[in-house]
Amino acid sequence: MYTVLARKYRSQTFDDVIGQDAISQTLKNAIKTDRVAHAYLFTGTRGIGKTTMARVLAKSLNCLAVGAPTAQPCCKCDGCIAINAGDDIDVIEIDGATNNGVEQVRELRQNAIYRPARSRFKIYIIDEVHMLTVPAFNALLKILEEPPSHVKFIFATTEPNKVIPTIQSRCQRFDFSNITPGKIAEQLRSILKQEKIKFEDDLILSLAKMANGSMRDALSLLDRLISTGIEPLSASMLEEFLGCPNSEKIWNLIGRIADSDAAGTLAAIGDLVSGGVSEVQLVDSLIEYMRDLMVVKSAGLDSELLVLTDEQRKMAGELAEKFDVAALVYNITALEKLRWTIKNSDTPRALLEASLLRFALSEHFLNIDQLLSSLQACPRTNLPGNSSSAPVKKKEPSTIVQKDRFTKAQSCSEQITDDKQQTAGHGPQTTNSEHQASPVRRSFSEGGSIENQEKAQPSPNHLKTSNQRRNDIVNDPAVRTVLIGLDATITRIEEYQ
Repeated sequence: MYTVLARKYRSQTFDDVIGQDAISQTLKNAIKTDRVAHAYLFTGTRGIGKTTMARVLAKSLNCLAVGAPTAQPCCKCDGCIAINAGDDIDVIEIDGATNNGVEQVRELRQNAIYRPARSRFKIYIIDEVHMLTVPAFNALLKILEEPPSHVKFIFATTEPNKVIPTIQSRCQRFDFSNITPGKIAEQLRSILKQEKIKFEDDLILSLAKMANGSMRDALSLLDRLISTGIEPLSASMLEEFLGCPNSEKIWNLIGRIADSDAAGTLAAIGDLVSGGVSEVQLVDSLIEYMRDLMVVKSAGLDSELLVLTDEQRKMAGELAEKFDVAALVYNITALEKLRWTIKNSDTPRALLEASLLRFALSEHFLNIDQLLSSLQACPRTNLPGNSSSAPVKKKEPSTIVQKDRFTKAQSCSEQITDDKQQTAGHGPQTTNSEHQASPVRRSFSEGGSIENQEKAQPSPNHLKTSNQRRNDIVNDPAVRTVLIGLDATITRIEEYQ
């Protein structure tokens, strides 16, 4: 009978448990110094070794090959073999999800008083202990605080916040960490070599990252690929058999965003979605890949935080040069918010396309601070939006304009008028220049609801309206830039002499 890889290669000793070295060392020292507690609470996400560690601890306490608890169980005696299979009469494994009532806990308390049949300790391993009801937890309190000397409790849970504090205070708690992709990849290589299955190195790294810190998930995915019967195992199989986005297509999409190619961005999205990649999968992949670019920009291509092949590192280095850190940070946070939105949307593709187009065209969205600094520091010919402006890196898209910044924007437009007056003062004094130097009264309306007018009141004898002057102001690039940034319109222009 075939045994899945997750069971076949389950760790047998403390030294074999992957990625939990600190916990393994602590438990080994507790056994060596005879300081084993009567209750333990193992917490952490799925597939990282909680139940495996509980079985290893049980074997260490009840190994029949030695006369006392040992940090190195033999794994060959009847006791160790039975514990590995979950059939030992003195090591009782209980599923907390189905045995979560008061009656089951009462039965446990009644049986706990009896000594073990052949081992040194009677050990209760309760998996998913957070599923116990509050009355069941309360029924467990007394025996958990003062158990018989021959009884040990080991609890495992993925949600420690649901375990009541009175239970936690009676246990020694160990928090299991996620396993790093590097350690998962190393274990996968070892298993494939033992199974004598050919593989490509690109597959191992991609598979290790897909596991999200869970060794069991990684082995389950590997089992699915092995079941195809295709050798050598390659990275292209992840897309074909597991439905994962193609890495080259993801890099292509990010490249189109970096190049501000709106049409190319939409085409790249369509290529991925039409290939069977869901919008949520695509967002997850973009978060992961942009995170790699952020690490490259912040820590360099040689950082240990990157789990990439040589070819992928080269691609990441080239694309990272087209972004800045601020833009990547913004993109990642925006994508994370988008991920939860599109899950509940009836039009996820439209939301995805709109968001990625915002990234691609981000330099067209200027906030007020950028606008003011550009107006003050640059000549008129280099104003934002001018075709002669130098190319810029992908910057963070603007935030929503605050209404209290309207006055600043208006003062900016006043500065533009002052500049025109100074320019006119240096040239020949003509009727037109005198006309341009005259004060102008402007009324703006933001969003069609806010009107802000200058306080100066013109003399009735000098008030007039000029269509030519109105056109000059409306078509002025600086004024248009201010209006676009404020989402405002010109409602009235009055001049007086």
